[in-house]
Amino acid sequence: MIYEPAEDSELLLEAALQEIKPEDEVIEIGAGSGFVAERLKGKCRYILTTDISPYAARELRRKGLDVVMTDIARGIKKRFSLVLFNPPYVELEDELKMGDWLDVAIDGGRRGIEVIRKFLDMLDEIMDDSGRAILIASSQNEPEVFDLIRERGFVYEIIGERGVFFERLYAIKIWRE
Repeated sequence: MIYEPAEDSELLLEAALQEIKPEDEVIEIGAGSGFVAERLKGKCRYILTTDISPYAARELRRKGLDVVMTDIARGIKKRFSLVLFNPPYVELEDELKMGDWLDVAIDGGRRGIEVIRKFLDMLDEIMDDSGRAILIASSQNEPEVFDLIRERGFVYEIIGERGVFFERLYAIKIWRE
C-alpha cells in the first residue's frame, strides 16, 4: 500500500544529494517509504516529510522521520529552502485503478499533470524566496509541465534524467529569479 522506491525515487535522491546544503531546511512531499528522506537526514539542518496515505505516514514515523499526513503540504505554515517532490505523474486508466492508497501514489490525473499543477500552485507558500525545489516529471508530461512552471513565474533547469521503459524521467530544479 506504499509506493516502493523505483527509478524515479533514485533520480530524486541523486538530484537532492547534489543540491542539499548543511543549512537547508527541507520538506519532502509525498515521501512514501522514506527512501529519499532517510538518506538526507543529517545532511541538512532539518527535514520534514508529508504524505497523504496513513500507511506511508506510519512507515515514515517508524523510520524516525518527522511527518505530517496531508495533501501535498496543505496546512503547513513553514517555508523551506529545499522542496522535494516525486509526484504521481502518469494518468492511471480506470481499469487499472484498484481503489486503494496505491492509486493515489500513482495516478497524476489527466495527462499525469493534475497533482503537479496542485504542487506548483502551492509552491510559493512552502518555498523560501531564495529556495529551490526539485520535481520529478516524465517525458509524457511534456510540454505541459514546463509551461506550468513558467506560467507561475518560476525558472527551471533539468539537473538529472534517466530513461526507463517508454519514457524519460527528469529531475527539474525550480526557483525564482
